[in-house]
Amino acid sequence: MSELNKTIPVRSIWRKERSLPRFELLDKIMQKRKAKYSFFMMLGIILIGIIGPWIAPHDPTKTYYEAFMQGPSAEFWLGTDAIGRDILSRLLYGTRVTLTVAVMASAMTFVAGTLIGVTSAYLGGIFDNVMMRIMDVLLALPGIVLALAIVAALGPSQENAMIAIGIASIPGFSILVRGAALTVKGSGYVEASRSIGSSNWWIIINQLIPNISNILIVYTTMFIGGAILGTSALGFIGLGAQPPTPEWGTMLSEGKDYLREAWWLATFPGLAITIVVFTVYMLGDALRDIFDPKS
Repeated sequence: MSELNKTIPVRSIWRKERSLPRFELLDKIMQKRKAKYSFFMMLGIILIGIIGPWIAPHDPTKTYYEAFMQGPSAEFWLGTDAIGRDILSRLLYGTRVTLTVAVMASAMTFVAGTLIGVTSAYLGGIFDNVMMRIMDVLLALPGIVLALAIVAALGPSQENAMIAIGIASIPGFSILVRGAALTVKGSGYVEASRSIGSSNWWIIINQLIPNISNILIVYTTMFIGGAILGTSALGFIGLGAQPPTPEWGTMLSEGKDYLREAWWLATFPGLAITIVVFTVYMLGDALRDIFDPKS
């Protein structure tokens, strides 16, 4: 009897823990098929990015002189490139490079875009008009064109590609966040906080941002997919990570000239980009359905 009394509180405590906000999102993801599958696929991709260098069968920069442009085989599962480097090993290493650039660029976009969008929505007036007109001007330029201009000014490198993609995504992100923050600005709890003399920054940080966190999660997830495409695009034209660093866009560019005689050079990097971007967008769409079922 005493053992039963001990287990009941433990179970009740676990149920209370599961009902906390940090578990609610995970429970909702597990309840929806699309969200669950895309979530686990994304975890698998992240895991590959972490352990890729340790499970790669070969050195991604080593040249095997006896295996120039060799097709998929028992030794080289996905073949080799024009100078004898293993495609599979380069893809595994490139997962970390591409994800790192995309995540860091999205983090930059998240911080700057959220700050600009929420501050403009709350303060309004001249500040809002000036900031939004600046964002409109930047948004008039396609994101890839703006990123190209930034990389051209800073120089081609992995770090500069990350900065360029992050800055180029800020205008669109900030405008979306501003729209979400405007719906919260007129809420009763914001008015109550203002009436008791709370500072603007306190209201922004403790009232506005937490109450649009669901929207921020969805927007950020979507922008990670765009950042992966942007990273690959800059690498494809030679303005991203520089050789011999393995990067999917660079690998795709190297293989485009050999599509007839060595199809595997461009096919496998292209498939990797497609699968990862599709997974990210599918997860973002599933999160949107969870947070806003009416949409």
